[in-house]
Amino acid sequence: MKFASYWHETSVPFAGGVVGPVSGDFEVAVIGAGFTGLSAARNLAKSGVKVALLEAEHVGYGASGRNGGHLNSGHFASFSAARLQFGEIQARRLWRAYDDSIDMIEALIEEEKIDCNFRRGGKLKLASKPSHVEKLQATCEEIRREIDPSAEWLTREDLRNEVRSDAFHGAILSPKSAMMHMGRYANGVADAAHRYGAAIWERNPVIGRERAANGWRLTTPTGSLTARQVILATDAYTSSAFGYFSRRMMPIASFIIATRPLTEQEIAATVPGNRNFTNSLNIANYFRLTPDNRMLFGGRARFSAQSNQKTDVSSGQLLRKQLVGIFPQLEGVEIDYCWGGLVGCTQDRYPRAGGADGVLYSMGYSGHGAQLSTLMGNALADMAMGRKDANPLEGMAWRAVPMHTGKPWFLPIVGAYYRMKDMLP
Repeated sequence: MKFASYWHETSVPFAGGVVGPVSGDFEVAVIGAGFTGLSAARNLAKSGVKVALLEAEHVGYGASGRNGGHLNSGHFASFSAARLQFGEIQARRLWRAYDDSIDMIEALIEEEKIDCNFRRGGKLKLASKPSHVEKLQATCEEIRREIDPSAEWLTREDLRNEVRSDAFHGAILSPKSAMMHMGRYANGVADAAHRYGAAIWERNPVIGRERAANGWRLTTPTGSLTARQVILATDAYTSSAFGYFSRRMMPIASFIIATRPLTEQEIAATVPGNRNFTNSLNIANYFRLTPDNRMLFGGRARFSAQSNQKTDVSSGQLLRKQLVGIFPQLEGVEIDYCWGGLVGCTQDRYPRAGGADGVLYSMGYSGHGAQLSTLMGNALADMAMGRKDANPLEGMAWRAVPMHTGKPWFLPIVGAYYRMKDMLP
């Protein structure tokens, strides 16, 4: 078993990075080469803007290369909850942003000819308890009435053609949802940004910033550059150089395992529907088949702000137990990959984007960034070029988390609370 991301291990790494120290004067500097930063850099470079992209590790290293491979439409909450918090107009704009981003990803893949196994397979939100059925049915009815008439409710009997497990009691089907190979997409967008002229430095974390005559000077271990504008696209991997954001966002670890490739018989006995699947527990699991038919299975196996081999090992063991609990027929199947990563969560789990602390930013995706970040990176680039009404998250106030200074000491308490809730009928 490899303690490495399947998405990293099965894609060709980006090879167009700048060789040599960081230097130069740019119109825009983007920090972070995940989907947000890559999308921003591509849009800027394609528009003729002189842009630099600085990445602390390698392209797609963080959440963009460590997620569950889902591109799911809509956000986590009910439409009425978003409307109550943000108002009718903003709630609709927020919901549409997720669908619009998947459409943008599909168009970008076609335009740049990126081979990343994109497919509109749909998503099932599965009721893990009989007591969850009524609430999910009401949610489905609201989605159909208010925002997306393509959503469907599937009964437990309907599910037999989708997922072969006694663990579920019904589901919401969102047919617009999609999936892709995350590593190949990230490297493909990086290749496109490079072709359009973006200067991309990997393994150059920003360790300092200061005001310069023409904007900002960003310092890395190999050198520094100046830029008139800065886009921050680091989400849970935001460094202490940007404390404004670390006080408003909590990094939470998420973990994933991937089995060996399943046979056709094993697929037919587990997930014949071949969709994205998530369950309705507070500490939820998510799963899908990879392009080479591995079962990819993930979740918040532990409430921690750390992801390393020690946490990955223990979390992988728990995930395997959860996998077999849902699919006893996979008990003897080998696990080939196990990895973890950090998710940037806001207090209310809604993302935020705009301008603050001298930078443009989009982050706090709260586990739903794979589908939204391409649109938001594109929007940040438009904002940097002075285009109005580019930000679908405009006007969403973002307050600091009380008693949070960047290290979320309270996560174990939160985890214990949600585990207790999941144990109830």
